[in-house]
Amino acid sequence: MDLPLAAQVFDVLRIAPPSKLMLLEARALASAHVPPYPPDVPALLTNVDSRELALHLKDVLLTTYPKEHVVFVVEGEKKKEEKVETISGDDFSENTCLYVPALGEGTSFEAFAEIVAHLRAPNGCPWDREQTHETLRKHLLEESYEAISAIDSGDFLDMCEEFGDLLLQVVLQSQIANEEGQFNINQVVQGIYSKIVRRHPHVFGDLELEDVDGVLANWEKLKEKERGRKKDGKGLLDGVPLALPALSQAQEYQDRAARVGFDWPEIEGVLEKIAEEIEEVKRATDEKELADEIGDLLFALVNLARWKKVDAESALRGTNMKFKKRFGYVEQGARKQGRELSALPLDEMESFWQEAKKKES
Repeated sequence: MDLPLAAQVFDVLRIAPPSKLMLLEARALASAHVPPYPPDVPALLTNVDSRELALHLKDVLLTTYPKEHVVFVVEGEKKKEEKVETISGDDFSENTCLYVPALGEGTSFEAFAEIVAHLRAPNGCPWDREQTHETLRKHLLEESYEAISAIDSGDFLDMCEEFGDLLLQVVLQSQIANEEGQFNINQVVQGIYSKIVRRHPHVFGDLELEDVDGVLANWEKLKEKERGRKKDGKGLLDGVPLALPALSQAQEYQDRAARVGFDWPEIEGVLEKIAEEIEEVKRATDEKELADEIGDLLFALVNLARWKKVDAESALRGTNMKFKKRFGYVEQGARKQGRELSALPLDEMESFWQEAKKKES
């Protein structure tokens, strides 16, 4: 760590050395995709010795910092103020340093973990302090659905907010577990980090796989080995959450079974199965049999969606929203005429419905 160089840089910049600083050799970021440090701490990157490295640093910084974020290029007694987006890499040498001032307060994961811990501390929030894993369960479910709704809406500002709410639930649950001596958020992060590396030997190892199907098949083999090591008697489908919506659960069951070869060889078999299930629905003689056969038909339709690489849950959710919007147009049409919806004949409702469809195209 070159502390004298850091002191020299701050002398040239004519600013006081910050109380916290990330001091890194620029080459340490040569293979990075995001900055390997918390962005609410200033960073000094030393020995930016080539245009190629400077442009790579620019790409890495742009993943985290706004394009207009001001940085400083320092070489010897010379300094130049730049915006991240305008880093050109010209005139960079082994003596060039790049000083990156901190982002605002609360822009790092560490800062967020700290405020969540503060909420649970003796001088924190009474409501947060009394929460348990069980009392937060409904909030985790609610925030998950709200995040999905934001995705479906395509509203990126809404997505950003809802992902934050979902992150709060993960960090808060981990903080409670930490207080109980079970695990902490760092172990949560390390666990998923290790799992991703372990299950991607084609990225982080030397295994060669040709396509997505090969990746998924190998993924299932790795998971099978992990289940074998745990020796808990769980099968291939036991890892699918029972709380999943039925369409998502059905598609996940089918996906996992298909990865080990339990699948129709051609899509014709899927289509024939749907036709067969429709006939069985027609032949059902009582409510229980009808419910069973309709369930089988829905399961077969989900399988068709899987074969066509369509997410059945999202597809039905989209159709639900489309129906809601069109029906709302029918209701609005009745109100404009000063009539009750229930008083409209079916042909007039259908006319409004067709108008709604035309407006969508």
